[in-house]
Amino acid sequence: MKASLKIFAGDLKNSFKDLLPIIIVVALFQGLIIQAIPENLISIAIGLSIVAVGLALFIRGLELGIFPIGEGLAVDFARKGSVFWLLTFAFTIGFSTTVAEPALIAIADKAALISHGLVDAFWLRMTVAFSVGFAIALGTLRILLGHPVAYYIISGYILVVIITFFAPKEIIGLAYDSGGVTTSTVTVPLVAALGIGLASSIKGRNPAIDGFGLIAFASLTPMIFVQVYGIIVYNFMDAPVILQAATTTIAKHHKTVTYIFSAYDTFMELIGVIKDVAPILIVIFFFQYIIIKKAIAHLHKIITGIVMVILGLYAFIMGLEMGLFPIGETIAFQLTEMKNDLLIYLFAFLIGFSTTMAEPALLAIAIKAEEISEGNIKQNILRMVVALGVAIGIGLGAYRIVAGDPIHYYIIAGYSMVIIFTYFAPKYIVPIAYDSGGVTTSTVTVPLVAALGLGLAENIEGRNPLIDGFGLIAFASLFPMLTVMGYGIHAEYYKRKKIKKKESI
Repeated sequence: MKASLKIFAGDLKNSFKDLLPIIIVVALFQGLIIQAIPENLISIAIGLSIVAVGLALFIRGLELGIFPIGEGLAVDFARKGSVFWLLTFAFTIGFSTTVAEPALIAIADKAALISHGLVDAFWLRMTVAFSVGFAIALGTLRILLGHPVAYYIISGYILVVIITFFAPKEIIGLAYDSGGVTTSTVTVPLVAALGIGLASSIKGRNPAIDGFGLIAFASLTPMIFVQVYGIIVYNFMDAPVILQAATTTIAKHHKTVTYIFSAYDTFMELIGVIKDVAPILIVIFFFQYIIIKKAIAHLHKIITGIVMVILGLYAFIMGLEMGLFPIGETIAFQLTEMKNDLLIYLFAFLIGFSTTMAEPALLAIAIKAEEISEGNIKQNILRMVVALGVAIGIGLGAYRIVAGDPIHYYIIAGYSMVIIFTYFAPKYIVPIAYDSGGVTTSTVTVPLVAALGLGLAENIEGRNPLIDGFGLIAFASLFPMLTVMGYGIHAEYYKRKKIKKKESI
């Protein structure tokens, strides 16, 4: 018990360190630029403290419950030797976790409202969920076959670019964003554990090179599927009257935040988190007991971990609603009112960096990357490099909205750079770089970034929220791939230089 408390205290200390960049950015803009003390300052401070506790609980729960069960399932499937059931499990995990993803529901409802009902929220979610299920199954098959991940990803990006030229402009930004909102805080660790566990249990596979990449597949395929959906919808369907249901759902997901939560609100938030995690647990236990027909080892430990994940995620979301979202949205609105574009870009850059550093999904992947690379990849450096990529992406994305440029020019140029960097980057960093694009857009980043993009498009004259407002999440997913591969290229160059220096002595 004493040892557990000591470990948790260490996790809590690290959580507060992770939140420090957000606090500094908010304090800087609120105090020096906007020059106003925020309302409900005590509530904001309490909210951020709850976020730190939630993050610490979440990470400890992952280590105890999600990682072991994901890796255990992968090993059992490899031993069972049934490709059909392994691919079925992969598809089911991808579909079931995505269809209930809160960020996807919010984005789909917003798209339905802005498109006057032409983009149907339900069918958009089904399209994205099916594409993620397909992606996880395809990524799992790749590990089994031992094919290099770069061949699949580069082919996928080329396909995305080709379809973009045929897709209606109203769907392009939404399609690019849909790739970013699919990888949730709980899905990412489980999918990563599945990939790494599978690569570890198959002879001739390298966990670092073959184990990563599943999350990249889950971020890529929705861009293709949603653009195809958009081509069908905009060419063969008539716009219906705006449904009241869509408006109601939007109100539900973008409710005005009250800072003192009632007991009912608190209970409903917890139920919401349990509902988000439930599909994953149902799939896991079904395949474990019905298909593999094997009891879970250390079940009490796994259950404790899962409970900690649920409580941690619940505290994290509650804390964000109390402490971060209200002040973030206020600052974004106030900066738009100030009519100073440079301040908007600076805020977008800094909020991108600071929120990514606090992203639980990225922390989970960074821990795994350090573990399987035997310390060659440092988790803190990896997280900072990814956060820098997100910051550059959101800053550039904000500039695109202000300038009114078409999104596909930026995305095509970005993917071309990804292909070039892939050729020069060391093999071990490429799958991690691809995955880093998917893990950056999760619990913390998506709501803030989506609000910033749509807020800018709604407040700047001549911009269309449907065409210009979506796309920031895509920028946040794209640029980390470049910065991580750039980090790998630099590290390899430095390593070779060191070896040459030693040899010359």
